Amino acid sequence: MNNKEIAEIYNQTFGGLTLFYRDTNLSEDLISKYEIGQILLERGFTDMSFKGGGISTNCRYLIASAFGKDVSSIMPDTIEFGHTMLPSGAYFKVLDIYKVDGKSQIFLLNIPENVTEFFYKATSSVENDIVIKARESFDSKINSEPIAELEKDEWKNRIEFPIGMSEKGEFFNQNLTKNNSEIKTNSLKENKSWWKFW
Repeated sequence: MNNKEIAEIYNQTFGGLTLFYRDTNLSEDLISKYEIGQILLERGFTDMSFKGGGISTNCRYLIASAFGKDVSSIMPDTIEFGHTMLPSGAYFKVLDIYKVDGKSQIFLLNIPENVTEFFYKATSSVENDIVIKARESFDSKINSEPIAELEKDEWKNRIEFPIGMSEKGEFFNQNLTKNNSEIKTNSLKENKSWWKFW
């Protein structure tokens, strides 16, 4: 794969990248099943919010995606939640698992289905850079006040399920579970316009 093809993949994935939040309570058994480098498949719709505040639960999914859709026009009753959705069949790469004071942040990069094999094999300085930013974001928000709207039962009931696995901890995608690190893309480090979303 040449640099032009790699750049096209990164433009497709990182162009317009935005952060979304999904806070829930998960058992430590479920949290411990996630590993950095995993490629996850979520069978259902992925509900998330563009509103990010303090965290009252024990787990935050921080989702970086260029493909989130504002659903306020078709679900006006969820406008207050900053409700954004990914369609069923969304793929993610686990970029980081960060724990502070008994709370965990699972950082997921939403990737197009047609490049899952590439992201399974690839490591890049771009990913490393946004992990640093994601940790800084968690550190700055963990002791902040939660956003009141996101504490409502209606929202919490929407997002109580784990991403990429059943409630029993069975991953929907049994393939591509660890990063082989076969492709190095450090040559793309200088293009930081992809991750100016903090």
